[in-house]
Amino acid sequence: MICPLCGHKGNLPGADWCLWCQFDLSAVDRPVPSDRIEHSLMSDSVSVLGPRVPVTVSDTADIGIAVRSMIDRQVGAVLVTDASGRLVGILTERDFLTKVAGSADFASRPVAAFMTRHPETVRLADPLAFALGKMAGGGYRHLPVVADGKPVGVVSVRDILRYIVGLCREG
Repeated sequence: MICPLCGHKGNLPGADWCLWCQFDLSAVDRPVPSDRIEHSLMSDSVSVLGPRVPVTVSDTADIGIAVRSMIDRQVGAVLVTDASGRLVGILTERDFLTKVAGSADFASRPVAAFMTRHPETVRLADPLAFALGKMAGGGYRHLPVVADGKPVGVVSVRDILRYIVGLCREG
């Protein structure tokens, strides 16, 4: 990427700063939406999805409690919180298949032994494209929505698909 201020040509595409003059390049390489759906994904925030209230379990809970919570609430993921209510992990259906299945006496083992620690998160004000990019890049189907480190919701790839389908029906 060529710096518009100093003309330096050695900047990598997507660089935030010019390597030569430290000019802020973050606004230079922004994608431009080509249709209504791309515009919506880039300008609408995660809040338009109406994120579901998260199902949470304590990091001291055992897997049996987490499984029961997921079944009772019909969700594919539970958020794991510490004593102060801060997000410390996520436990998903995929975690059960890849980490729990086949473990002896798994029901009494702690959630912390199987959860994904420090999960990717989004905020209500983040653009939908940001959330979708995290999901696609990490292969996630669920993203916790946080405010000040505490879970306030969960969005799923299904939520985003429903939103996009709704946009298609409008047009």
